[in-house]
Amino acid sequence: MRKTYGTGSVWEQSLGYSRAVQVDNTLYISATAASGPDGIVGEDFYSQSKYILEKLGTVLEDAGFSYEDVVQSKLYLTDISKWEDAGRAHGEVFGEIRPTLSLVHVLPFLDPKMLVEIELVAQKSAN
Repeated sequence: MRKTYGTGSVWEQSLGYSRAVQVDNTLYISATAASGPDGIVGEDFYSQSKYILEKLGTVLEDAGFSYEDVVQSKLYLTDISKWEDAGRAHGEVFGEIRPTLSLVHVLPFLDPKMLVEIELVAQKSAN
C-alpha cells in the first residue's frame, strides 16, 4: 500500500513531492520548515524547531501515526553552533521516545529567515 499526503502547497505540485508518503506501516515525512500562513514563524533555532515539530505532529496525526511511532529524525541547521537550541525543542518532544537523530549543517535555505528544517520517519508495529 502506498498513500500520499499533501498540504495543497503550490511547491508540492511544481516540484513533484508530497508532504508525506506512507508505504505499508511506514510514514516518510518531507523536510519541513517553520512556514506559517504569514511567513516564517520564529526568529531563532528553538522557536522554529518547536513550531516545526508541532506541524509535524499534525502530519503524523492526519496519517494515523503519533510522535511515539517516530523512529528517525533529521534536523537540518543553517548554523550548527545552534544545535543545542534546536535539540532542546527536539528533546521536549522525543526525550522518552528516543528515535535515531541526525544533525546536519546545511547552507542557507531559499528563504534566509528559515533556520531549521526537520524530516521524520515513523513506523507502526505490524499487528
